[in-house]
Amino acid sequence: MNKFIRVNMTTMQVTTEAVPEKYIGLGGRALTSNFVNDEVKPTCHALGKNNKIIFAPGLLSGTTAPNSGRLSVGSKSPLTGTIKECNTGGLFSQKMAKMGIKALVIEGMPADDKFYIIKLDVNGVTIEESPSEILGGCGNYETIQILNEKYGSKVGMAITGPAGEYGLPSANISFKDPESNIRSAGRGGLGAVLGSKKVKAVIIDDTGAQPVPLVDPDKFRAASRVFAKALLDHPVAGQGLAAYGTDVLVNILNEAGGLPTNNFTEGRIDYNDLISGETMNATITERGGEGKVSHGCHPGCVIRCSQWYPDKKGKYITSGFEYETVWALGADAGIRDLDLIAYMDRAMDDVGVDSIEVSVAIATAMAGGLIPFGDGERALELIKEIAQPTPLARIIAGGCSIVGKLCGMFRVPVVKDQAIPAYDPRAVKGIGLTYATTTMGADHTAGYCISGNILKIGADLDPLKKDGQIEYARAMQIGTAAIDSTGMCLFVYFGIGDNPDGYQALIDMINAQYGLSLTATDVDKLGESVLKVERAFNKNAGFTNAHDRLPEFMEYEPVPPHNVVWDFTPEEIDEVYNF
Repeated sequence: MNKFIRVNMTTMQVTTEAVPEKYIGLGGRALTSNFVNDEVKPTCHALGKNNKIIFAPGLLSGTTAPNSGRLSVGSKSPLTGTIKECNTGGLFSQKMAKMGIKALVIEGMPADDKFYIIKLDVNGVTIEESPSEILGGCGNYETIQILNEKYGSKVGMAITGPAGEYGLPSANISFKDPESNIRSAGRGGLGAVLGSKKVKAVIIDDTGAQPVPLVDPDKFRAASRVFAKALLDHPVAGQGLAAYGTDVLVNILNEAGGLPTNNFTEGRIDYNDLISGETMNATITERGGEGKVSHGCHPGCVIRCSQWYPDKKGKYITSGFEYETVWALGADAGIRDLDLIAYMDRAMDDVGVDSIEVSVAIATAMAGGLIPFGDGERALELIKEIAQPTPLARIIAGGCSIVGKLCGMFRVPVVKDQAIPAYDPRAVKGIGLTYATTTMGADHTAGYCISGNILKIGADLDPLKKDGQIEYARAMQIGTAAIDSTGMCLFVYFGIGDNPDGYQALIDMINAQYGLSLTATDVDKLGESVLKVERAFNKNAGFTNAHDRLPEFMEYEPVPPHNVVWDFTPEEIDEVYNF
């Protein structure tokens, strides 16, 4: 990858240059975070002219390496005010890599109020005015169809949905997947940043592009086979996720007493069978039609944890129907109808919002009296209203923190103004340390301690006790930052966390592609360097250790059934980043 492309929306100029030397050995999150730290003013307004947004494929993207099709998007977050890297599946990352594009940077903003489309192909980059029919509330599904007709069905797309057009803090960037459905760079409001640049869509057409070059193809193929076997032989990565999706965690976390319920007041529900992954599997299987129990979010995925969820007539409703969304609406907001939750998931994809942030905001709004508890029909109406935002829809799309403040609440499950996902940190203490200390607000994917606390993969720690959690949370965040830089899906950890051969195969693929001799120590150092860069940005933006804390109510409100509280001291929390 040898192209570094900048699109200046103020001047409407495109610059294609050689990759700056500093970034040559970086990809994915390592590249986006270093770039944001280097070029974005930390104190800028995230929706103002001084913020920038960068798209970067991972080091292995575009190759035949299994599960290597993730794309990193980086910017300053309008939701948290911190640095943000968000990654997604779809087609975009692999097409960028095949076209030799190391990064696409979008900066500045137009003087007019028009929206534009940026198109990348082998002949260069063009900027054109957006068709009016995809603006002003047009949903993402319809937008994809219109753009497919205009540019061809095989192009990749990154889309600013209605929420991003309005600059709402929960807005995501929606990406087209191989079947023209939607995958999302979900968290942190980066759709609002893209919208602030007046970019409605980025189209990428890799027609005529050549395969990604490999220095040693034979060694690459050999390592790839070992890596794929490590993933497929693992009971979670190879069997469990394909059969039940991430929603398999409903029953697991419910049994563990760590399933946040009714705005984080309890850790267990008695209707888990209504919303579980096992029920999702049985429903999809029974309905047939367009339903698929297992599906990949990008070409080359062998884990296939996604699915197509159909209605009672077998017609497609939504895909990528994730545990976190089902949990937030099903357990935290008390909505017991899996079909209704599926329609809400589709509606969030269609308006372009983070389904974690908005779902937790809905549960918080219910606790605050804005919506009747468990009223999924009203919640669905509000999600759809984001397309032409009514005042209450704007509030919900503003995120959990805003909802809590407007309702005068103290039980607001956020860290750095980002909603806490689907694991109660009082009952799963490792993930609580990740929530508190990650550079990007509460984010389970920043250091997935569920693996060692609950699933017993890579470690075996009692989730109710503090023993070993600091060291584990530190190691998981370092390792995750490195994996996010490769273009690999986070879930590859399940296949390599207990498998040294699988982990070495990942390193061997990078070495074979680039002609390097990296070791596991080098990979750890890469992860550490990414976290240090992100912390440096946040420090310059005004964040301190005092922001690395969970909501105070968790320190004195025990969560049933284990009746445990969050009991790490500030000094202990600060030890996570002592490296």
